[in-house]
Amino acid sequence: MALEQLSDVVQRCQALPDDSYTAEDHDVFTIAGRTCIEEGNSAQVLSIILDEKNQDIVRCMGWNLLPPLIQVLLKKEDKNLPQCLAIFNHLLKTCRPKELLIGLLEQLEHDDPDTIAESLHLLLNPLQKVLLCLGSRKASSLGMTLASVLDQVAKLPLPHTKEQEEDDVFSLCRCCTDLIAFVRPFVLEVRQNLMESRLTQCLFLLCSCMKTLSHPLLEVQLKDPDTLAVSPLRDFATEILNTLSAIGESLSSLVYQPLLKRKQVPGFLEEEVRYPKESLASLAHLVFVHHLAADTFPSVFSPVFCLRCNMEHELYEKSLVRVPDCSLPADLLEIKTFLTVPQNLVKVMTMCPRHDLRTRGLKVFQQSIDKFNTEAKYNFFRYMLTTSNHSGVEGYVIKNIKNQIDVALQPGNSNTWFEGVHLLPLLRKVLILPDGPETDLLQYLDRVMESLNLLRYLVIRDKVTENQTGIWTELYKIEDTFMKPLRVGVNMSRAHYERELLNTMEAKKSKAKEGSMLSVSVGDEKLPNMTSESQIQALHSALHTFDMIESVLVRIEELIDVRENL
Repeated sequence: MALEQLSDVVQRCQALPDDSYTAEDHDVFTIAGRTCIEEGNSAQVLSIILDEKNQDIVRCMGWNLLPPLIQVLLKKEDKNLPQCLAIFNHLLKTCRPKELLIGLLEQLEHDDPDTIAESLHLLLNPLQKVLLCLGSRKASSLGMTLASVLDQVAKLPLPHTKEQEEDDVFSLCRCCTDLIAFVRPFVLEVRQNLMESRLTQCLFLLCSCMKTLSHPLLEVQLKDPDTLAVSPLRDFATEILNTLSAIGESLSSLVYQPLLKRKQVPGFLEEEVRYPKESLASLAHLVFVHHLAADTFPSVFSPVFCLRCNMEHELYEKSLVRVPDCSLPADLLEIKTFLTVPQNLVKVMTMCPRHDLRTRGLKVFQQSIDKFNTEAKYNFFRYMLTTSNHSGVEGYVIKNIKNQIDVALQPGNSNTWFEGVHLLPLLRKVLILPDGPETDLLQYLDRVMESLNLLRYLVIRDKVTENQTGIWTELYKIEDTFMKPLRVGVNMSRAHYERELLNTMEAKKSKAKEGSMLSVSVGDEKLPNMTSESQIQALHSALHTFDMIESVLVRIEELIDVRENL
């Protein structure tokens, strides 16, 4: 039935010019032709398609047969595969390119990863041929095709292990290789300046490169040559960088985009669309971590310049390595990222659930401090003491302050920032209780202990007669703002916890059942429900902490008396 309908409509249209075919003719040809292919009558359809008298009909309507043909070609094992392949190839030669393009792109849309990979492998080469037939009018069609292809690639799972990439278990590697082969002639056209719409084609190629940089290249873990000698994904990344260079984009300018004056490129795309931040970050990662296309970069860029550029790309740690210690000047702290990056590191150090990342965050935080010169360190410490709002971080900063003072007091290392007049404002920020005598000493334990250690060091290290740090002229203020309030706070806290300990022990005796749960409040805060033994142990631990603070405080007072009486 379908074959008869197809033969009838073809015979009727043979006598008509191609602009006289009706909508009904198109519908009958499409439905009957597709049904014939689906029912296995591909040989008869091939005969009709190849008939010389039918070429005008094929040119106008043949592209409608693509869906069932492509389904057969994807299955591969169909007995009608040779005939369907012959029909498909003839349609590519005969049909109008624009209609073919639409028909082929419609067949790219899938959700199943296996089908996506097979469709891309099958259709990228035909799509390339069709686009090349469009000549100088292809730019917008190329952009549409690349967008559709990359949307499909984005649906493919990423290989995470060396074995997955070697075996290409998700077919992503093959698709990336096919994509590079697909885009190559269009890049060549741009390089050879072969068409009027060169600028527009460049923009679409640029957009596709940026899109691949954000996915899959930003998310995939590339393997080093020592780990995987032949890596399709590493080759793909290299080809993307080569493509950017070929279409006139300077890789060094792209990496240093945040600092250099950006190139004014005419076109309809906003710069944020043309150069997405995540894509530039991926590019920087490929260059500075995997060293792809590194030979294209000028060696005149200083390590500090590279650091400034890569802070936005989250390559801070890698860039820090090249920066000499004590070399970053204080004026860099006027740049927003030089303050926001440490703040983000603090979040990692204090909030990240993974111990290894917290440790790494602390390591990078210390590396940052080491790279600043003395003035920058001074300003950075003041900033962190003001903004960190975390006792552990403040304690760590105070420990660094002590280390810098120790360096400054060494013979021949004198500097104006960690001794004398400049040091005193910093010490005033350190040697103070955040809430006076009512400060929660357990919450601020790290800060309090490091402050006491710093004060003890200053009293021991700096002689009254030399007073290099200014501590001895400032001591009366420190006693009023830090030592006396701390002693009052210790006494208040100890009395409170001793009372809670007594109440808890009495409550334990009154409980008939061993191991029953108690609820204890310290201040306005309830301690977590736990056994009475655990509550008592926690309260004893707190009292031990207050004893420790007091013992250090007493030792400092003794040292002050001894020093002042020498």
